[in-house]
Amino acid sequence: MRRLFRGAFIFWVLFRYGLDQLFLTSFERPGLNALARMLAFGRNLEASPGQRIRNALERLGPIFVKFGQVLSTRRDLLPKDLADELAKLQDRVPPFDSDVAIATIERSFQKKLSDIFISFDREPIASASIAQVHFGVLKDRDGRVREVAVKVLRPGMLSAIEKDLRLLHLMADWIERISSVARRLKPREVVAEFDKYLHDELDLVREAASAAQLRRNMAGLNLVLVPEMFWDYCMPDVIVMERMHGVPVSQVERLRAAGVDIPKLARDGVTIFFTQVFRDGFFHADMHPGNIQVSIEPATFGRYISLDFGIIGTLTRSDKEYLAQNFTAFFRRDYKRVAELHIESGWVPAATRVDELESAIRSVCEPYFDRPLKDFSLGLVLMRLFQTSRRFSVEIQPQLVLLQKTLLNIEGLGRQLDPNLDLWNTAKPFLEQWMIDELGPKKLIDQLRNEAPLYAKMLPELPRLLFDFLQSHRTAPERSIDQLLVEQKRTNRLLQMLVYGCIGFVLGLVVMQLIIRVRLF
Repeated sequence: MRRLFRGAFIFWVLFRYGLDQLFLTSFERPGLNALARMLAFGRNLEASPGQRIRNALERLGPIFVKFGQVLSTRRDLLPKDLADELAKLQDRVPPFDSDVAIATIERSFQKKLSDIFISFDREPIASASIAQVHFGVLKDRDGRVREVAVKVLRPGMLSAIEKDLRLLHLMADWIERISSVARRLKPREVVAEFDKYLHDELDLVREAASAAQLRRNMAGLNLVLVPEMFWDYCMPDVIVMERMHGVPVSQVERLRAAGVDIPKLARDGVTIFFTQVFRDGFFHADMHPGNIQVSIEPATFGRYISLDFGIIGTLTRSDKEYLAQNFTAFFRRDYKRVAELHIESGWVPAATRVDELESAIRSVCEPYFDRPLKDFSLGLVLMRLFQTSRRFSVEIQPQLVLLQKTLLNIEGLGRQLDPNLDLWNTAKPFLEQWMIDELGPKKLIDQLRNEAPLYAKMLPELPRLLFDFLQSHRTAPERSIDQLLVEQKRTNRLLQMLVYGCIGFVLGLVVMQLIIRVRLF
């Protein structure tokens, strides 16, 4: 019954803001246009369509606001006025009462606000769908005065989100039952992933831990700044972090006037994304422009500033290797290898003909290579790939939904910064170097170093293990000393062959590394 009421409320909001008019008038049919005029009677629909859509999404709650945030990055697919309105959802959602925020802070820390902060700005600097941010000043544990940003969770978020998630689970179940084509998209698993990430976003301590991990990962890259977390002041509904000073990445003209190299900034964004995905398997999965700034401070000039770490994507080693091989094959235009990878991974049935899948992928991707972002849309390429994949029963992998969303965000960001950015050739050197690092001797040495404690523990036990093995394989009640010595010599020879084989393997990897470098460079 609650789902029914929520569904009715959604339809009421769509009607209240006149979105039914936008739908009906999109058809060039006199009857539907007449119906739209009749339904508009008595309603005030003077606001622009973009403003009405934004207001409806804000009224429907955080899940729909998230949807609007993702859409706002796709200016190539939306009218300019609609994209401008949806961009306001990124950090200009109406704030909640500051007294409620202060009460939440005091309840979380069991202290008065004045006992925590030297100063605290009652007016929030940013307000988003999940939380809002206030600036303040406090003394850290070392006695230093620090400027901080205080993120406070919106009240009542859990119950609001769970209502919509129950409705989404129900709709996903209906879709799977009704449509065999949609079943391949695994809507129930996708909604389950979305459910997990939204609940993770409601735990601000988890967000702080994700930020700390990302800060460590990015420390040596010198391309992006991540705020420091103040762990003495981190709770599930309030976290305090270092205040960052930067210019929103969407203010391109202001950045250009400050002397920032905009084309380099666009290339750096691609490098950061691929580093997080393929090197670390741990990536910022909510990279819309509201969460990204650029530093113009002299010491960190031109670096990105990442904010809001509520949604973080992770990839397993097998996911990274599969994706890296796919991307590398794409950039080399080796469509046969792409087709083989799809079959090897089980994304398509094993009986699929490689040549047919290869031809289909080539027809989609080949027209877009060596073209800047302004001349094509990655979103449209993915859409064509999906349409083509229907012939081959390709299954969408739910664990990669966040990655697909983030890749589209990166494309939208690159399009805003530098429409002439060549996405393919910018990413290709990084992926090729990653493949060299993963397959070369350095990786083997690192793995041996990581396993060294285990080997050191096993080495003293090796004689006993060998003796137990020989004892368990006796074929006679008793063996003579001579027989035991013969078996011991045989075992020694096997160990020597194993050592020589390992040495030969390492030398082979070194030679292969040299060959790969010669071919690439």
